[in-house]
Amino acid sequence: MHVDHLIRMANQIGAFFEAMPDRTEALEGIAQHIKRFWEPRMRQQLMEHIDREGSAELTTMVAEAIGTHRSLLVA
Repeated sequence: MHVDHLIRMANQIGAFFEAMPDRTEALEGIAQHIKRFWEPRMRQQLMEHIDREGSAELTTMVAEAIGTHRSLLVA
């Protein structure tokens, strides 16, 4: 899958969780959603892209969720 599509999907997930009043819960929700519904290779491809290029293309909330819960996403 092309990384641009993964970034767009991650940002869409973030947009949904952004409405939650509890930011900590929203960040965990983003990471849990990606963990549950993305194949491991999709998560790996996104992590590799972030390691190479950074997270500038991600929304602030998604970048924070991935940074905070990275160990959950690479497992």
